[in-house]
Amino acid sequence: MSAPRTAPKTAMVLAAGMGTRMRPLTDNCPKPLISVGGKALIDHLLDRLVAAGVERAVVNVHAHADMMEAHVRKRRDLDVLISDERAKLLETGGAIKKARALLGEEPIWTANTDYIWLEEGGGALDLVKRTWDPARMDVVMIVIPKARTSGFETPGDFFSDDNGVLTFRGDAPEAPLHCFGVGIIDPSILYAWPEEKFSTKFSLWLPACDQKRMYGVQPGGFWMQIGDPEAKVFAEARLAQSVGAALS
Repeated sequence: MSAPRTAPKTAMVLAAGMGTRMRPLTDNCPKPLISVGGKALIDHLLDRLVAAGVERAVVNVHAHADMMEAHVRKRRDLDVLISDERAKLLETGGAIKKARALLGEEPIWTANTDYIWLEEGGGALDLVKRTWDPARMDVVMIVIPKARTSGFETPGDFFSDDNGVLTFRGDAPEAPLHCFGVGIIDPSILYAWPEEKFSTKFSLWLPACDQKRMYGVQPGGFWMQIGDPEAKVFAEARLAQSVGAALS
């Protein structure tokens, strides 16, 4: 593979959801601050981003916003900026558009806090960095074969060709790859979107698929979506198993 291109140093961390499926754990705590394996979900993600060279994280807040702000401002290993959505949730695309002044005009990482993964064969985010090519791509996202995932209720999101070009499932009954909300995007399309509240999926991902400008990478390891209390229990058991194996 070719030498790494210049990768973004800024990330949009989508942390403003209501966490309704995680209740009652989110009755008095924002979902990104729920502890999984002794660490808050958002810190699992921020640790990965820092290791990949991210220097600035823009975190949007809504539910239990004061708790979220207080927690992330304790970080000393990167600059954390807050995009305030207390008044109104804007969905993923609208959140990025609102945060434009904090994010800047260059490509950015995007990530949400629902995911934990156990890596195999090198850093997953380093693979994203090596793959990112703005001349050919508007988006490069992590996509994982369904057999190496847990916590998903959908029948898969994407098909991939041999070059990593993604095609959305559309009307197909299922697709082999789940999409994880971690990757690099060109945010200019979102910045220009006419609406205030909108989804990244419909405004950026699907048009990029149509133009063959959405790519996916498939790093090794096991990938977990933490969407409800049962998924949290499973993830903690899997993390403990991994630690035990490493120590044996």
